[in-house]
Amino acid sequence: MKYGFAQRVRYMRSSAVRDILKVVNKEDVISFAGGLPDEDLFPVEAVRQAFDKALTSGNKTLQYAETEGVTELRQILATRMLRKGIDRKAEDILVTSGSQQAIDLFSRIMFNPGDIVLTENPTYLAALQVFNSYEVNIVPVKSDNDGMLQDDLEDKIWRLKPKCIYVVPTYSNPDGKVWSLERRKHLLALAKKYHVVIFEDDPYGDLQFDAAEKVPPLASMDDNEFVLYTSTFSKTVVPALRTGWIVGPHQIIRLMAQAKQATDLHTNSLSQHALIHLVNDFDIDGHIQTLISAYRERMHVMKGILDSVENKGVSYVEPRGGMFLWVTMPQHVNATKLLKTAVDNGVAYVPGVPFYVKKPNQHTLRLNFTNAKPDLIKLGMERLVSVINEVDSDENN
Repeated sequence: MKYGFAQRVRYMRSSAVRDILKVVNKEDVISFAGGLPDEDLFPVEAVRQAFDKALTSGNKTLQYAETEGVTELRQILATRMLRKGIDRKAEDILVTSGSQQAIDLFSRIMFNPGDIVLTENPTYLAALQVFNSYEVNIVPVKSDNDGMLQDDLEDKIWRLKPKCIYVVPTYSNPDGKVWSLERRKHLLALAKKYHVVIFEDDPYGDLQFDAAEKVPPLASMDDNEFVLYTSTFSKTVVPALRTGWIVGPHQIIRLMAQAKQATDLHTNSLSQHALIHLVNDFDIDGHIQTLISAYRERMHVMKGILDSVENKGVSYVEPRGGMFLWVTMPQHVNATKLLKTAVDNGVAYVPGVPFYVKKPNQHTLRLNFTNAKPDLIKLGMERLVSVINEVDSDENN
């Protein structure tokens, strides 16, 4: 039977990362493909106690909640963001079903088919999925390790008049880079000059390896006029809570809340009440420091083995936080084709191609260092280095 689907389904794409995970999740394959935290580091007992307290604190916990989110949780979020220099009122916060929903709700109220969004290239794959589903014209801005190049950014803002600039400026996915303060200030200045909204996606900002490093969010430099800031508990507590939030100009947040009413009424209220108890009764900041210590060690193990690659054409930028290491291979190496050989040798990664808006670099790949223990990272990276060295040897022969 033929079904009369909406025209927009033509623009929907399956996640390449999710598709790869279906293939590589075998017992004998060490996978660096998923963007997964380590479940052995989940604060299971603290989460259990938090849910017990939520369930025994009254039946209201199990009732419908405000679309915007439980007020006490939004007040907690406002306090925690203030530590990052983001001074916002609780009423300008919308609690979402993961930060992914924040991207979707924002897109729903902001974009008409053909509207232009400027992004980095490469950038977060799932954001590209959302933008494509709303028939948005995604235009990449030239970037380097410090962020978007200033001349290209202003030229494209001036010529194309974008609706939004989407950025992941802190420990980004996939390439793990950190925008410089100068580039952050320049982006914000251009947003004010041309009246363009910035969508700042910050799921990894708390996973900062050097506590002394100053990485101010864009939202901390904005008077709640141009920047929307979204984050999540998925990387610092557990992904299954599916609890994120977005803060920004009141008019935008109000319309996003209305869109959310038509989507799921409100984010899981039991999880919200559990999070309130978790933040109040559990040392969540100490837990984040435990994660940082573990993930920093694992990154160094991965980096150390990668440094043993014989091919001088392999390069990367050492991550200063987050979950990913982005590798650039010699130009003759097709990382997508190489994946089969890697999986046959017991190791997996994500080729870089799906993260690009246009003109993908076929010789790039993303490695996740947070989900495997150091001994498995060592073994898996030794396998990967062997595959890389072998393909280079074949090319030279």
